[in-house]
Amino acid sequence: MRTVRAAARLGFGGLFAAASAVAARAQQTHIAVRTAPTPAPPGSVVWLFARPAGAPDTSRSLDGTAAGEPLHFERLARGRFRALVGIPLEAGDSLPVTLRLSARGRTDTVVVLLALRRAAYARERLTVAPRYAEPDSAARARIDAELAQSRAVSRRSHDTPRLWSGRFLRPRPTRITSTYGTGREFNGQVTSRHLGTDFAGKVGAPVRAVGRAVVALVADFYLAGHAVYLDHGAGLVTGYFHLSRVDVSVGDTVAAGQQIGAVGRSGRATGPHLHWIARYGGITVDPTSLFRLASPD
Repeated sequence: MRTVRAAARLGFGGLFAAASAVAARAQQTHIAVRTAPTPAPPGSVVWLFARPAGAPDTSRSLDGTAAGEPLHFERLARGRFRALVGIPLEAGDSLPVTLRLSARGRTDTVVVLLALRRAAYARERLTVAPRYAEPDSAARARIDAELAQSRAVSRRSHDTPRLWSGRFLRPRPTRITSTYGTGREFNGQVTSRHLGTDFAGKVGAPVRAVGRAVVALVADFYLAGHAVYLDHGAGLVTGYFHLSRVDVSVGDTVAAGQQIGAVGRSGRATGPHLHWIARYGGITVDPTSLFRLASPD
């Protein structure tokens, strides 16, 4: 096995799915790499495209890792591959991506640094009951156990084949009231960042699946309240929180646009709304970045 390190360099020649591409080339392993969209901000999920040099060879296979998560490459036409990459919010200016190209008994490894675009996030003040802002030890133990339960869903998604195709849909047609990455100040103290997107809605208003998936978890959590987690496969999971009603069961296969529940204010919520999240493996990303994934092969 041979290992080569290469730095990504920006390339702005041409459009790819209405986005310019980040270009990197590992000269010795001859793999051209680009992302769409680019430059990608931390806290997003993007397509990573790879093209080994030379004539297309069906004996070639490609795998890799980024931010500790496996990459699930799909074979495209003309010898190309693509996979989703989840970029952590705390990634900084660049993200190392390890690629392994195997063919005819030989494996070459290249580490590519993808340049990232910094993003500024707002801060918002919220007032909730003290028991939610500062959970006691029993509540904290429950929160930790529920987080582990939801993270297990994300890990298992790496074993599910990709179920979705085409464009992701909005879970609600209403306005967004709070965006991903916003600093959350509860009762005068900044305690976390808002790692999801909130949609307005009255109690009982429909909540819909953003893409084809299998229902992986239905739960009543301390923070999220009544929640549904959908496994879209290939490491991608979406979650729908604070529901007043759940209309699906674990194991159900749901279609894009299918109603899965209704808006509510269960769990830690200041009022009725949908809190929507997305994860690639254990990386929580801006769910609205899913809207930019649809692209031609």
